Formats: sequence, structure tokens, C-alpha cells
Amino acid sequence: MGQRRGESVAVPRFLRVLPALLILGGIGFDLATPANYTASPLFSAAPLIAAPFFTAGATLRVGIASIVSVVGLRIYNQQTLTVVALTELFTVITVVALALFINRVIRRSGEQLASARVIAETAQRAVLPVPADRIGGLHIAARYEAAQADAFIGGDLFAVQDTPYGVRLVVGDVRGKGLDAVEAVAVVIGAFREAAEQETTLQGVAQRLERALTREGTRRDGLDAFEGFTTAVLAEIPRGLGVVRLVNRGHPEPLLLHADGALDLLAPSSPALPLGMAELGSWPDRADTSPFPEGATLLFYTDGLSEARNKAGVFYDPGERLGGRIFPGPDALLDALTDDVRLHTGGGSTDDMALLAVGRPVEGQPERRLSVDIVKHGT
Repeated sequence: MGQRRGESVAVPRFLRVLPALLILGGIGFDLATPANYTASPLFSAAPLIAAPFFTAGATLRVGIASIVSVVGLRIYNQQTLTVVALTELFTVITVVALALFINRVIRRSGEQLASARVIAETAQRAVLPVPADRIGGLHIAARYEAAQADAFIGGDLFAVQDTPYGVRLVVGDVRGKGLDAVEAVAVVIGAFREAAEQETTLQGVAQRLERALTREGTRRDGLDAFEGFTTAVLAEIPRGLGVVRLVNRGHPEPLLLHADGALDLLAPSSPALPLGMAELGSWPDRADTSPFPEGATLLFYTDGLSEARNKAGVFYDPGERLGGRIFPGPDALLDALTDDVRLHTGGGSTDDMALLAVGRPVEGQPERRLSVDIVKHGT
């Protein structure tokens, strides 16, 4: 009656042996007490305990063990045909049948949940595909950390594309949750991929996204038709120039981590409204240009990172936590960052978090670098 192959490995050992303990306890109780006392509650509880955690076969074996114990004890006590004995036997048989039904319902629900997880994972790969680890000569790493367990995609987004104008990317955060947010993510990424290839300037890409979200907003009903918006930062990294151009539409400022551990906050020269809020004001987008030297790494993130709080309510400050640290590459940076956020929040978060790191390799650097521990600059 222990856990067999195919049962959930997450079941604690105590629960795996509890049905057997109940049956043994029932036998001991029956033998130690007068004949008018019954241990049927213990024999009935055993298959009910097994039903949610064991396989159907294991639940059936627990049920048979309970029935055999009841029959054997009544034969031992020479009470096989009494009203009490027959009632006890009928009760245990009924509970066993109920336990098998419960087990089947739970197993079917588990199969449906597994199917839903597969569908969700497939949808995530379709809507938010993970970029390649090398695009246009740059090292790329991306992470999507969902705040809700078993959730795969929400309103955060990222996309990277090699274009005739250099590598272009977008990182954004759609207002709202649920299917509406996922739909808006698909709209933004679809518009970005088309515009990134066709528009000659990064400002033109931003305007294409603005128009796409405006069309999406008019199509929706209710509140989202008037208040839907997306914070986003767009970047363009031309080939061979050692610079990055940024258009920031109300999104957290990217960080530039230098090879020596120094850190720069790439704040926009002038604030701008998020995408989808053109009705509140319109002015030309402005692209800011910043140096992007060899060996440096750009970090883009959503507010799920900067607004992650610990138990004392203190927000996570990526600039403070990362300043002075040296990482071997984008993957190592994001691995360390996600671990540090979990440490800061105690393992919980209230918002999704999208991270995108872009490294400009030093000339002659291999395409893949081995991960090493984080090194504190100066130690």
C-alpha cells in the first residue's frame, strides 16, 4: 500500500503509509474492545485517504484490504450474519466505491490540467518566443518570471529582431491581466516585427506600435477601450557603431553594465507617455543615443523587477544590487538577478517580470562563455 510507480512523488511519506496505519489501527481496536464496538470508521477512512493521492489500482488495493479486514474480524468474532456486521460491511464497501469514484474524478482533472499546461506553454512559445542566444553578433538572454504559480504568460513582453538597420528590440508591459493583456501582447509584438523591418528610424517603429494599439483600443469594449496602454522601451543597436538608440515610452529605464562593473542608468532625455495614450497628447518621439562599448551588457526589465518588495515593503533596486558586480555574460546576469529577486522577496512576487539582457562581446570572444559565480568588483 506504499507509493507505486505512477503515483505523485510529491505525496509526503506519512500520507503514503496512513491508509495502512488506519487499517492496522482498526484491527487492533477491534481485537482490544468488546464485540459491540466497531472500527468501521477507520476501515472507511483508509480508502478515502488513498483516493486523492494514490493511483486507482493502489486505492482499490487499500479498499480490498479494508473489506477483507472487516470480514476477517467478523469471522474471528463469529458475528458474520449479524445486523451490525452486515451494516459495517455494507458501509465499508460503499465508501470504497466512493473512494474509487473520487480517485477517477481527481485523475481526470489532473489530466485536463496537464493538457491545459501544454496548451499554455504552446501559446507562450507562439506569442512570446524566446529569442536566439546570438542575434546580429550580440549575445542575448531572456527570462519570463510569472508571479502566479502555473501561469505562463501575462502582460509583459519582449522581442528581438535583426533588421537592415541593426538589431532592434522591444520590452514592454501591457496594462491589465488575463486574456485581454495576452491579446495586446500579441498585437504589440506582431506590429513590432513588421515595423522593425520596414521603418527607417526607431521613432517610426514607435509610431507604428502606437497606431496598432489605437486600433486595438477602438476594437475593445468597456473600460479598456479608453484606458488601455502599454509602457515600452525600444532599442536599436547599429552594426559596428558601438552605440544604442533608445525610445522610452513610460517604461523603467534600462541599465548599462560595463565590463569593469560600472553601471549607467539610461534615462530618457524627455519623458513620454506610454503607447496607446495618444489621445492625451501627441509630440514627436525622440531617440536618445548612448555608448554601448565592447564587453558591456544592456539590461531591460519590466516593473515586476523594480517593484518587487520584501516583507518590510522595500522595493528591489536593480541599480543598487547590480552596481559593481561583474558577470561573464547575459545568461549569468539573468540567472543571478532572478535568484537575487527571489531572495529579496522571500520567494514570492505580486507581478510578472520580463528580463532581457543584450551583451556586446569583445572582439574575438567565443560565441558561448562558461558561467562563473558573480564576482564583486574590487575583491
